[in-house]
Amino acid sequence: MISGSEMAIVDENAEALGVPRKQLMESSGNAIARTVRKVASGDASVTVVAGRGNNGGDAFVAARFLDGFDVQVRLLGRADSISTRIARENWDALQAAAYDAQEWRDSTAVDLGDPEVVVDAMLGTGISGDLREPAATAAAAINDSDATVISVDIPSGLDTETGDLADNAVEPDHVVTFHDTKPGLADLDAVVTVAEIGIPEAAHTFVERGDLQRLTRDPESHKGDHGEVLVIGGGPYTGAPSLAARAALRAGADLVRVTCPTSVAHEVQGYSEDLILRPVQGAEFEPGHVGPVMEFAAEHDALVIGPGLGAAEPVLETAEAILEAYDGTAVVDADALQVVPGIETDATLICTPHQGELVKMGGRQVDDWRERMDHVESFAGELGHTLLVKGAHDVVSDGETTRANRTGNPGMTVGGTGDVLAGVTGAFAATQEPIHAAAMSAYVNGRTGDIVAKRRGNGLIASELPDAIPEAMGRSGDG
Repeated sequence: MISGSEMAIVDENAEALGVPRKQLMESSGNAIARTVRKVASGDASVTVVAGRGNNGGDAFVAARFLDGFDVQVRLLGRADSISTRIARENWDALQAAAYDAQEWRDSTAVDLGDPEVVVDAMLGTGISGDLREPAATAAAAINDSDATVISVDIPSGLDTETGDLADNAVEPDHVVTFHDTKPGLADLDAVVTVAEIGIPEAAHTFVERGDLQRLTRDPESHKGDHGEVLVIGGGPYTGAPSLAARAALRAGADLVRVTCPTSVAHEVQGYSEDLILRPVQGAEFEPGHVGPVMEFAAEHDALVIGPGLGAAEPVLETAEAILEAYDGTAVVDADALQVVPGIETDATLICTPHQGELVKMGGRQVDDWRERMDHVESFAGELGHTLLVKGAHDVVSDGETTRANRTGNPGMTVGGTGDVLAGVTGAFAATQEPIHAAAMSAYVNGRTGDIVAKRRGNGLIASELPDAIPEAMGRSGDG
């Protein structure tokens, strides 16, 4: 089963993999027509009631596969307001080929007639609540008719996030849904057919631009709504915590603060005026700092711990104590990774090791990325935390869901790119589920490196990456 929002992500991922949505629409329309032919007599009258989105576009295609029937297509609304390019192209194809395709611009125009079959393609996924006009009048007419009703993907009025059905929803006899069943369909008194439309399994496996649909912003949002991140690092190194913090800001976190020893606070602050520091006294982290760090941590949505910490015993003891005391979401990177297998914590951890660090954590180095997916999934399940294992193919798993990422390039073996990844992950972890935060950060970090590599080749340096993150997070394409 797949929700409507997840299906939209898979659709866009399929397109990124080279399967255009127009091709998927052709397959969907053909599947609808097959069901019509199963339930209708040879010369039956068929009325297609379509909305202005891709759900309607699927039905426009179906009409072209039903030339043996008496077909009429009725569009709810004005044709010039069809919302996607491919749906508009398929409407235009009906007009050019002289199909009986007309507009119902308002509820007064609704006249269903007496068809043998009605195809309900008014509203698809992404819709919730009761139907509004003119869909409400059209749905009432469909439900009052004696026609066999076939709904496209879902009946108009079904919320595919919750499975709830609106009181005035269409009541179908058949539903032709695509790729996988949707929430709420099993509760209908209808025959549900799941039609394969050519979406490759790789659209689920590989992280692609569709995944970035999760990163939405409410126009009415306020400072802090998109995450506050605390980076805990520095001591032996100053650049690493700064890179992580700058990356978190560029990835969309509203506020990023850095807790580092006072010995390096001036240098860390000097990297960017956008960083807010919460220093602790000393040259390195030590167990006595746990109390103040936890006070800082309580103000944040996610932590990033590890960049530039070093591996001195007191430092690792401090990292261990912080993670054991914390109960929020934390991204663990660099030397702090080695304490994870031995701790007991209520925190939700996202660990970002490369394969060498994974071995130190108790995992195995696996060269083939497909076999590595199995191992990382198993090891994540044992740890009880999410893993993002860096490599030419990044592998992300929480023990149940496992993804692979193919963005990135050999130039990213330069030091510091992992700190950037940790910061991006922290920004996403402040607002997203851990598995999604880790998957998207792997994709964005690699794509950022690809953008910089076009300019610099293998001579890219990590400090060039943060400013390219917003470009890497951009999406393109017209459904």
